[in-house]
Amino acid sequence: FRRTAFFKGLGAVGYSRSPVLVWQEAEVGAQPIDRLRTYLSDALMAAIPNAAGAFASGAMTGDRSGITQDTVAALRDSNLAHLLAISGMNLAFLSGFVFVLVRYGVALVPVLALRVNAKKIAAVIALAVAFFYLLLSGANVATTRAFLMIAVMLGAVLLDRRALTMRSVAISAVILLIWQPESLLDPGFQLSYAATAILIAGYNILDRQILAQRLPRGMIFIYATVLTSFLAGIATAPFAAAHFNRFTDYGLLANVLTAPAMSSLMAAGAVVALLAPFGLAGPALWVLEQSARWILFIAHWVAGLEGSVTAILAPQPIVLPILTLGGIWLLVWRGRLRWWGLPVLAIGGVFWAITPRPDILISKDGRLVGLMMDQGRAISTPTGAGFSAQSWLLDDGDLAIQSDAAQRRGFLGPLTARSFSIGSLSGVVLTGKAAQAAFVAACAAHDLVIIPESLDPSLLPDGPCLRIDRDILDKTGAMGGYWRKGELTLYPSRAHRRIWHNDRPVIAPIRITP
Repeated sequence: FRRTAFFKGLGAVGYSRSPVLVWQEAEVGAQPIDRLRTYLSDALMAAIPNAAGAFASGAMTGDRSGITQDTVAALRDSNLAHLLAISGMNLAFLSGFVFVLVRYGVALVPVLALRVNAKKIAAVIALAVAFFYLLLSGANVATTRAFLMIAVMLGAVLLDRRALTMRSVAISAVILLIWQPESLLDPGFQLSYAATAILIAGYNILDRQILAQRLPRGMIFIYATVLTSFLAGIATAPFAAAHFNRFTDYGLLANVLTAPAMSSLMAAGAVVALLAPFGLAGPALWVLEQSARWILFIAHWVAGLEGSVTAILAPQPIVLPILTLGGIWLLVWRGRLRWWGLPVLAIGGVFWAITPRPDILISKDGRLVGLMMDQGRAISTPTGAGFSAQSWLLDDGDLAIQSDAAQRRGFLGPLTARSFSIGSLSGVVLTGKAAQAAFVAACAAHDLVIIPESLDPSLLPDGPCLRIDRDILDKTGAMGGYWRKGELTLYPSRAHRRIWHNDRPVIAPIRITP
């Protein structure tokens, strides 16, 4: 979160318990793009009621405020959340529809078709529409990345070069990384470029022979839909599992069933924008609504299937670079040396499988502690610090909720004094109003005392216990520890120098011996 805020230029974040009040009305004509986005979003949700309208608004304008948490969960668990990202698929559908519409529209006028290059005119107009859509959607990182890729491809069309090549992928990636180097660590960057690269490589190998010679013309669309979803799923699965700790078992099925509907939704949205000023958008709105309803139906159906989501252990940092190197080797290299990428992928898989998880985790405020036990991670309290608890469990590859994890064996005693042990080391988590008063006795009985408050200096004993209080956690941040060779080593989250830490000192690991 600190890294994201730093690169977004955010100095602080917070929330208000009171409603936000307007200080003064905006000037007339101010923020025209934002006003247009709001107007279009409101118009779509007024014309298409309920969840379908909210989804259509999110996919077309980027305004996802009307989408419910239930819908978001269904889209995530069915591997369809990317439809709302306004990234490669959305821009590809829209610009592709505009390109085809303009090119064949010019071809229908013989006088015009004989005098102009319809392909290049279509490329220019499609690029202009893509740029407008970039501004309308808010120009986030995912949309900007997709626009750069489309701009490079349409630029190749204007220069009479082949548009869909690895070279175009590389050019757009280099441009984006020069402009926003931090986007390399963004999940959207990794997912979209992985999918695009494997699609280009896969179609170069399979496309022409199969489409031209082996498939009936009526099967081409089905073949292309299944192949696209399959290849994109293979490429993005490791990155999605690493970042989101889940694998959607029926994601391929969901994407195959919704790809035609998403295509028709984007096309209908473009037609609505063209015909709405003339009051002729009714049929296109109907297509838009039915497409959105179908996508949401598939999302809820697939998400409700038994075993629709499998939890995945968070990999150690070296895993994704190894997998990426192996994937690039397979896609770019020629000849038999290409297959040397497979052992590299296997090595990455082995490192992923042996990734260790911390034996103990301590939240940054000291109110929550998690212990790795035989049945999974035990959580010290059933409520509170829910985001940290859920993040810990997901990183463990565990889909349990916090209240269930709090019932696992690992902690004893009341909620205000939760005792535990790691190896031969004993510890306790003190919370509540009586925490400070209970500290001295707890320190005499335990090797480690975790308390979320700043201790009164007069209460600090000379005993052998190690205290972790608010003053220490303010310096270290959250901590994770490993029990090795009769010693517990706690690693602070601020163990490395980072430009987004405001030059705070690097904190060394803390070692505790019983």
